[in-house]
Amino acid sequence: MVRPPVCVSPHRACISVLLVLVSAMLAWAGPAKAPAEPRESVVAIGDVHNDLDDFVAILRRTGLIDKQNHWTGGKTTFVQVGDLLDRGPKPREVMDLMMALEKEAGQAGGKVISLLGNHELMNIMGDLRYVTPANYASFADGNSEKRQRAAYDEYVKWRSSHASLLAELPHPMELTEAEWMARHPAGFIEQREAFGPTGEYGKWLRGHAAVAEIEGTIFLHGGIHPDLAKTKLDAINSRIRDEIKGFDASKQYLQNEKLILPFFNLQEISNVLQAEVIAEIKSHVSANAERQAQIQEFLRHQDWLSVRVDGPLWFRGYDKWSEEEGAPQASKVLESYKATHLVVGHTVQNSGRIRPRFGNKVFLIDTGMLSSYYPGGRPSALEICGDSKFIAVYLDQQIVLLDSPGSSPQSGGPGAGNGTTVSEKVAVLPADRICSGTTGAPQ
Repeated sequence: MVRPPVCVSPHRACISVLLVLVSAMLAWAGPAKAPAEPRESVVAIGDVHNDLDDFVAILRRTGLIDKQNHWTGGKTTFVQVGDLLDRGPKPREVMDLMMALEKEAGQAGGKVISLLGNHELMNIMGDLRYVTPANYASFADGNSEKRQRAAYDEYVKWRSSHASLLAELPHPMELTEAEWMARHPAGFIEQREAFGPTGEYGKWLRGHAAVAEIEGTIFLHGGIHPDLAKTKLDAINSRIRDEIKGFDASKQYLQNEKLILPFFNLQEISNVLQAEVIAEIKSHVSANAERQAQIQEFLRHQDWLSVRVDGPLWFRGYDKWSEEEGAPQASKVLESYKATHLVVGHTVQNSGRIRPRFGNKVFLIDTGMLSSYYPGGRPSALEICGDSKFIAVYLDQQIVLLDSPGSSPQSGGPGAGNGTTVSEKVAVLPADRICSGTTGAPQ
């Protein structure tokens, strides 16, 4: 050990030696470590269903946007788990907002991740069961009546040139002009073009993934069935992306073959193809191999991962399972991906509250934002702070659902209901506190 010299008087040389020795000892001890920077929060929001007003309200509540709807979330990651579309009144406005926030968040060092839900896929494929007249009207413009008339005239020509095929249809198509016009209101043609592979919204949606993993938490719309857990997340995304590409290619081929029209919906296309198969069998004349393959592949679309009820966009097991049945199943899925939590939407929680399940391993965040359709529903967000703090955010309060990885769940407490389990550390926070200020202040 180096001993400093004893200075009996405040001599300048002696003081200098002391300073040198102190500096050397500090350097030997190593540089001081800067405190670790806190991890930015993640905010997840469930099904929106074209409810622009409530969507904006919860985005402002979490500090992600200001009163002009511009990004104020800084480096926060915002995940929307699908089903932006259908049922509500403002599809274009909701998508336009998401598209703008993607750009603005990236410029601020944050990130917006918009995942595919089953309703995004339905609009891409032309399954229009939940598209309302108001949805179509939002795509209409001053030329919509002309486009509607031109499409009807094209349809009349198609019917006259496919008379033998129409006789084999399992479900008759529209026979009168009034019926056709009622089913194809102003904005219908524009909506189908907008969701096509080169349309403004169709192209945007086709660039989205079905599942994302952030710091050990997996986000998706429906859920991962345990039987699918052996498939890597990237492979799930690739498979769904390839199925959409296959759908687009088959539809384009069938249009080129003059078998269908561009604005036919999914049910109409399926009916026409089934009639084509029947007509071919009756005529004993086989179509060319490529045509047969395209028709058969299209008719098998219900077996695709993106459409199956146990697929990641449609699976409801996390909601339907009992605690006893679901706990080992959820653990199996998480262990397969070396993940800690799953966050999903798709199934509306009757309590209107975010529902933790299976020892706080799964969070169900569809709280029925579109309350005009889901009585008792409300806008909500799940904010994840650091590694293990999960907060349910509502317009009037926030509730800590989990505040440490080892906390023991219990039934009941704020936010419980419909079988909810919440942490012993449940606490209602003041309305202006989220992640101790890691996101912007509510605007």
